[in-house]
Amino acid sequence: MSDTDGKPEDPVMDEESLMDHEPEDIPDHLRDEALDGHQIKKLAEERIAEMQGEIDGLKDQLLRVAAELDNTRRRADREKADASKYGITSFARDLLSVADNFQRALDHTPEDPTTMDAEALNGFVGGIRMTEKELLTVFERNGVVRIHPAGEPFDPNVHQAIAQVPGGGAAKDIVVDVVAPGFLIGDRVIRPAMVTVSTGAEATASS
Repeated sequence: MSDTDGKPEDPVMDEESLMDHEPEDIPDHLRDEALDGHQIKKLAEERIAEMQGEIDGLKDQLLRVAAELDNTRRRADREKADASKYGITSFARDLLSVADNFQRALDHTPEDPTTMDAEALNGFVGGIRMTEKELLTVFERNGVVRIHPAGEPFDPNVHQAIAQVPGGGAAKDIVVDVVAPGFLIGDRVIRPAMVTVSTGAEATASS
């Protein structure tokens, strides 16, 4: 077919068909278009390859970060388990000397304590008191504080009233007697002090 000027139309050629022809058979403007298209395709392929490399690099980084996070989690779990299992090692080591002193006291006690003379009994009691003092020192060194609130106002946060008694001269809600001392670690109550508390009223005489 020809155009309106009677000139033959250029054949429709894609890039592959252009490559099948001899260069001199291809019109100049089509040859330029083919070269431009080939260059664009080549640049696009190079950019795609570059982007694929970037994607592969990011995937590798992501895998490395995930592996590091997993290692960190495992390490934290292990440290937590070790702290739970061995956290009282220092405290237990300090208590060993207290246990040794108790054992020595028992070793020097006869099977029938009523056979002990006054000197032996005094020595035994003195040894027990020294061991108790050492025990309290170990407690304090490890942050354990004993609560012995005799004569102090009753505090429900750290005391547990097991009975109320007439005042006997004590004001209302004053700790009259400590049945068992309490203990704290920092601000946390391990065991409240077991106490009797004054009602503030005098005992009534029985009829």
